[in-house]
Amino acid sequence: MAAQKLSATELQLALNSLPGWQIQEGKLYKEYKFNSFATALGWMVSVGVHAETMGHHPEWFNVYNTVQVNLITHDIGNAISNLDVELAKKMEETHNL
Repeated sequence: MAAQKLSATELQLALNSLPGWQIQEGKLYKEYKFNSFATALGWMVSVGVHAETMGHHPEWFNVYNTVQVNLITHDIGNAISNLDVELAKKMEETHNL
């Protein structure tokens, strides 16, 4: 799937369906909390496998049970794209298992 920059309206609609996500420094951002480091790491591995199949990878930072996520598409001029929203939805789905 090709990356397409989201309009302001499309971005707002996406945010409405992504609880806890916000725009921070021009990127989709969310902080996830887990019960343990092992749980956080397992989630990252699961999401990472999906990201690899998409060819679209998150910027993320992990400390113990916390994972901070930034999503942006560099190929379209550092903008938020449909791929970022798709990956955010996968993160939500995986987190809620």
